[in-house]
Amino acid sequence: MTEMKQAPTVLTFFARFEADILSGKKVITIRDESEKEYQVGTVVDVQTLEESRWFCQLQIDSVEPILFDELGEYHATQENMTLAELKAVIKEIYPALGQLYVISYHLV
Repeated sequence: MTEMKQAPTVLTFFARFEADILSGKKVITIRDESEKEYQVGTVVDVQTLEESRWFCQLQIDSVEPILFDELGEYHATQENMTLAELKAVIKEIYPALGQLYVISYHLV
């Protein structure tokens, strides 16, 4: 019998992304396998990674697997970055670059 993991209720972002999230310019986040358990339709509290300061709530719209090499301009636009910036940020945060997940969301 497999154990059902409870969907996370908090999503953290670096504080530098707060304005883009609140303005609706950043509508996805790309995470590694450790954060693939977010469930479509759930509302999560959003906090800064650095200070655990709450700043909004987001509803999860989708969680889809993606490989680093599959990232394109569409993803960069949804992240409010250039593709080069997006790939650099991901390499910085996830140097191992295994399976990634695109979590799309909207402000509640």
